Parts: sequence; C-alpha cells; structure tokens
Amino acid sequence: MTDPTPTPGIHHVTCVAGDPQRNLDFWVETLGLRLVKRSINQDDPSAYHFFFADAEGTPGTSMTFFPWENLSQGKVGSGQVSRTAFRVPEGSLDYWEDRFDEFGVDYDDRIERFGETVLPFSDPDGLPVELVEVEIPEDDPTVPWTEFVPEEAAIRGFHSVTLWLADPTPTQDLLRTMGLEEVGTEQAQGDTPGDERTRFAASGPVGKYVDVLPTVEGGRQGHGTVHHVAFKTPTDEDQEAMRTAVRKAGLSPTQQIDRHWFRSVYFREFGGVLFELATSDPGYTSDEPLDELGERLVLPGEFEARREQIEAGLTDVTVPRAETADADADD
Repeated sequence: MTDPTPTPGIHHVTCVAGDPQRNLDFWVETLGLRLVKRSINQDDPSAYHFFFADAEGTPGTSMTFFPWENLSQGKVGSGQVSRTAFRVPEGSLDYWEDRFDEFGVDYDDRIERFGETVLPFSDPDGLPVELVEVEIPEDDPTVPWTEFVPEEAAIRGFHSVTLWLADPTPTQDLLRTMGLEEVGTEQAQGDTPGDERTRFAASGPVGKYVDVLPTVEGGRQGHGTVHHVAFKTPTDEDQEAMRTAVRKAGLSPTQQIDRHWFRSVYFREFGGVLFELATSDPGYTSDEPLDELGERLVLPGEFEARREQIEAGLTDVTVPRAETADADADD
C-alpha cells in the first residue's frame, strides 16, 4: 500500500453548546469570528449548526457548534479533544486580555508551551479554548474578519488541538499514519506531575499541531465539550487513500457522507476521539455569495422542502452586527 497524502492539518472543530444566541454573541462579537454558515445539524434538523471562521471560511479556520439547548453540561476527560487553540498575531495578547476583562470572559494566566505564549480561556458554556501568539507570514492563507476585532489582533485560524487519552501510543501511531510528525515533548503544565505533552505537526500552515496528553480523567459529552475534530483531506482521492490507511490500521471509517460544503468520512480513533476527514470543496461559498455568508438559514439538499417545519422548531436568533453593538454602547 502506498502511503496516503499527509493531511495538511485541521479542517474544522465541532463542539456542543447550549443557548444558541449566547453562542452567537460570544463567537461573533467577543471573539470576532465571522458567522460563515447558519444551518442545521444534518443528523438532527431540530438543532442549529453554526460555523464561525475567518472572512472567507478558509479551511482550517472554522469552529462549528451544535447548540443542543436541552443537553446537560459536559465534562472534559479521556477520549476527548480537551482544548482547542487558535492562532493570533504576535503581541496581541494584551489586547485580548483587555477585551476579556471588558466582556467578562474567564481566562487564566499566560503560559509558555513549546516556546510559544498561550492564553487559556473558556467560552460561556465552559469550553476550554486557547489563543497562541504566532508570527503570521505575509502569504498566510487566512483572511482576518475585522468587524469587531482589528486585523492586528484578529484570530487567524486554528493552532492546535489537545487530545486527552488513556493510552496515547496507538493514537500517536495513527497520527503518523495520517502524515503528522512528532516534533517534541515537554512537561505538561497544570497537569499531573510526570505527564508529558507530545506534539505532532502536519504539513500545512494552519491548524498544523496535534498535542497528545495521557489522562484517565473521566469525561462526558455535553455543553462545553468538543464533538469531533476534522482533518483536511483536500480531494476525494486524498480522502479515500486516508480512509483505506485508517481501515488497515484497524479502525472502522464510514463511507463518504455528503455534508454539502465538504464530503466527510468519520471514525473513532483508538482512544475514543471522533475524527473526521473533510474535503476542501465545494466550500461555504458554494450556495451563498461571499459577502452574504451567514445571512440566512441555509437548508441543504432535501431539508429545503421542510423549511417551514424546521424554522418553526428553531429558536429565533440575531447575528451580532458592529453597528448595532456601537449603537447599544451609546445608549
């Protein structure tokens, strides 16, 4: 078997939220990401699916949420993505701490990890998130969204995810199969003494790192937890080759599933984390013009015929606008 094309890195991360309006307010207004798609959970059309990303919905920038209002609070533990980290420009963490103070965001002291400065914080559902200062190259593929946050501080896609695993070894072998390379280990700060964080790097410029950390801490899915992490397999051929490699490694990937803006394959890796392989095409602009992304509720495929019924079951939400926020501040 020939080796699959190495994944360039993370495509998107999907999480579980509670109140949809609170989720929108935080990720759009407080963090300054663009709502690039307002849709439904295609496996549960009674719930929204929100996609927050850079200005163009570039692969490697979209944090997505299922706001399941009736679900209970989750707990991060073994077999989950424990933290999701975003890249921000060097020198911007002072801005972010001031902004978090202004908006009442819970955040912790900065830490150093693999030579980079990290600012840990939580979203309103308790989801653990981090900002990592990096040098943004001139040819970076991400496009900052600046409606609420200036370009010099704007989030520029994913930096990394951290996996908590009872036995990291088989997952580390899987990451190597997927084309990531081990690039270092260091003592994990704030965790059990003796625990080591191992970092793997993919080939692309955005969302390239996966950190692996051993833990037997029990967890449960619910508000404030990650549902799955998706990795880029840009073409159908790349995806099928990766699917074959994953199956030969002893896992059970699904057949390809059409998710309207990308095509997906899912599987649980050895430690229990749900992984997805996602294509680059057709992308978020396949059904909306770039300047209108997120403006309306998009119902893919056969769901459009059920629009009236679906809309009646969804909570009314309002997407934050900078001009509205400015007017409210002046009142």
